[in-house]
Amino acid sequence: MDNGFTVTHSIELDGSAGVGYNALAIDTGDMGKLTFTGGSSTSVMGVWDDLTPSANEESWGVGYAGTPDTPANGSAITHNIFTYDYTLMDGLALKASYVPSHTTGAVDGSVDYGVTYTGVEGLTVYAAMGENNDAANSADVSMAAAIYTAGALSVGYQVNETDFGTGTADEDFTALGVSYAVSDDLSVSLNSSTIDFESTTLDDQEATAVSFSHTSGGMTISGSYGSMDNVAGSSTVDNSAYEINFKFAF
Repeated sequence: MDNGFTVTHSIELDGSAGVGYNALAIDTGDMGKLTFTGGSSTSVMGVWDDLTPSANEESWGVGYAGTPDTPANGSAITHNIFTYDYTLMDGLALKASYVPSHTTGAVDGSVDYGVTYTGVEGLTVYAAMGENNDAANSADVSMAAAIYTAGALSVGYQVNETDFGTGTADEDFTALGVSYAVSDDLSVSLNSSTIDFESTTLDDQEATAVSFSHTSGGMTISGSYGSMDNVAGSSTVDNSAYEINFKFAF
């Protein structure tokens, strides 16, 4: 635009479901970037659910049978959301999200806000907090993560907390990831995570996965193999899973 703003409109086509989402972004430059997504999206806590480095997949996301619990269990997810990204100063950036109220189950909006610090070479630190009023039992959510990269080696550690207003549904999530670039074409990683449930009837959900990613020309092959104990807190459900992905660039 004449004032220097950049306006971008994106549409995702989702097979038989039609339009997956519509997104309108206004990048003002020095004043930050505001994005509205009318479709499947999530808040800051959802976007930053697990930032530990991986060559392919998070330890809990390999596609296990059953319904594994996820680290973003307390984040507000909606089909209409505003997000705002702003650079406060060199090395320090702000990210915020607002989920408007909708339906009788979410009479209040939800706000998340977080910061990213990159002021130390090789180190990235994330911290965020907010709320989820997108359910009858609202929750306070928070997270912190640190990722350090030295040459070909990258190590990350993260903790998330979800505190519901009533009941015994609180959860604590911890994750650790180590990724290594063997060469310019091949990377491998090892990731683990644990979800600690407040409810005494549930056992800790524990997951471990190894991943790889290999690029040759315009083709990238990536994959993961993982195992999970106590899926969704059930002591009688232990599963393993694997996935292989192919990506082509023309």
